[in-house]
Amino acid sequence: MKNNPIIPYILIMAFGIGLIFFMSLEGAGNKEEIAEGHEEEATTEEGGAAEEGGATAEGANGEELVSTCIGCHGGDLTGGMGPKIAGLDAEHIKDVLANGIEGTPMTPGLKTGAEAEAIAEYISSLE
Repeated sequence: MKNNPIIPYILIMAFGIGLIFFMSLEGAGNKEEIAEGHEEEATTEEGGAAEEGGATAEGANGEELVSTCIGCHGGDLTGGMGPKIAGLDAEHIKDVLANGIEGTPMTPGLKTGAEAEAIAEYISSLE
């Protein structure tokens, strides 16, 4: 008797479908947990309780807000993929944050108001 080569493929497919079915049942039972997570996110976005270590526009802390700059300008802001920005003039930094630089990831309106002010003051204080 010859073994049918399609049998292992059918078994693997059946196992995969069964696994997907049981995994979806596990997720369906967690509706309350998922809803709680969405409620917490909504209050944070509305300006409610901010996450620990986070910064809001009201309590703008340049050192915390500058974390978005680190990806391009390096951990100490002395240059990475982007140029060195540590020690630049605060007015220039605010201008770049508001108006951007064409041809770079620095798009217009990146940060405004109190956040831009806090970031500019912090970066200009660095050497």
